[in-house]
Amino acid sequence: MEQLWTKPFLLMTVATLFLFTAFYMLYPTLPLFIKRIGGNGSHVGWATGMFMLSAVLFRPFVGGLLDRFGRRSFIIGGVILFAVAMYVYPWIGGIAALMALRIGHGVSWAVSTTSMLTVATDVIPPNRRGEGMGWFGTAMTAAMAIGPMIGLAVAENISYHGLFLFAALLSMLALLLVLPADMPFQRQSGAKRVEFFEPSVLPVAVSVIFLFLAYGGITTFVPLFARSIHVNSGMFFLVYAATLMLSRPLAGKLSDRYGEAFVIVPALVITIFALLLLSISKGWFGFLAAAVLFGIGFGSAQPALQAAMIRIARPDRIGVANASFTTATDLGIGLGAILLGRISEQAGYQTMFVSGALSVAVSFVLFSLFGKRLLKNKESSLEKVNSV
Repeated sequence: MEQLWTKPFLLMTVATLFLFTAFYMLYPTLPLFIKRIGGNGSHVGWATGMFMLSAVLFRPFVGGLLDRFGRRSFIIGGVILFAVAMYVYPWIGGIAALMALRIGHGVSWAVSTTSMLTVATDVIPPNRRGEGMGWFGTAMTAAMAIGPMIGLAVAENISYHGLFLFAALLSMLALLLVLPADMPFQRQSGAKRVEFFEPSVLPVAVSVIFLFLAYGGITTFVPLFARSIHVNSGMFFLVYAATLMLSRPLAGKLSDRYGEAFVIVPALVITIFALLLLSISKGWFGFLAAAVLFGIGFGSAQPALQAAMIRIARPDRIGVANASFTTATDLGIGLGAILLGRISEQAGYQTMFVSGALSVAVSFVLFSLFGKRLLKNKESSLEKVNSV
C-alpha cells in the first residue's frame, strides 16, 4: 500500500489546521463584531455572502492557473493576502467598509485554500484518496472545534483587535509550514489556453451547492440561534467537530473500499434529519444531538463528494476539479447565508433550518439521479482501459 503520511501531506495538513483555525475564529465573533459597529442580522448574512461569493468568482481562475503554472506562488500570495486582510479588520468603522474588506478577504481565501487543497490532492495516492481527503478534512474539522472557542475567548478577554491580530499570526504560521513542502503537479498536456472549468463534474457540483447552502445557514446563524434558546454556540461546533473527527476517517476508508456513493447517499439522509432536529430544538439535548447527526452526515458527505469529483475529472485537470468543488462550496455557503438569512428574518430560525433540510433533500435527489451514474460510467471506462 502506498504511503499516505508523506512530508508534503503532513505539512499541508498542519498548515490547513492553522489557516482554518484563523478562519473559524471569526464564525462566532464576526456576527457580534458586526452588531458592535452598527449592523443587524441581515448585514451578518451579507457579510458571509459577500466573502463566499467573491471567492466563487475567483476560484475557477485559480484552478486553471494552478494546472498551468503550478501551486507554490499561489499558496504564498494567497496566504499573505489572507493575513493582511485579517490585520485590517480592527480599523473598520462602518458596514460599507466591512463589505469591501470581506470581498478582498474572500479573494485571498479562494487563492490560498484552492492551492493548498490541490497540493494535498496531488500528494495523496489515488487508491487512498478517500482516506487521505478524510484525514485532510479532519484538520479543517479540528479548526472548527478550536477556532470558535479561541475566537470567543480572545474577543471577550482581550479585544477584537487582539482577535484579528492573533488570526493574522496563525495565517503566517501556515505560510511558514507550506514553504518547505514539495509541490509536484501534472501540467496540462498540449493545452493552448488556461482551462477554468471541468464540465464533467457539473452534476456533482450542483449537488454540492445545495448541500452547502444548508451548511451556510448552520455556520452563520447557529451562534444567533443558540443565543435565542440560551445555549452556548461554541458547544455545537465542538460536538460537531468531535463527531466529525471520529467519523470522517472511517467514512474515507469506506469510500475507498466501496465507492463514494456508498457513503454519500446515507450521509445526505442523516444531514436532513440533523437539520430537522435542529429546527425543533428548544434546549441543550436537541441542540447537541443535532450537532452529532450533522457531524456524521455532513462530515462524511463532504470529503466523499470531493473525492467523487476528482475521480470523475481527468488527471491533468485536478486543479480545475478542486476549484470546481470549492467554487460549489463557496457558492452554496454564500447563497445559504443570504437566502437563509432572509428566511430567518421573515419567518424565524425554525423555518430557516427546515428550508436547509429541503435544500439537502434536493442535493440527495440530484446525486442519486446523476452523480451515481457518472461514477459508475467512470469506473466502467477505467476497467476497459485496464483490460486492454
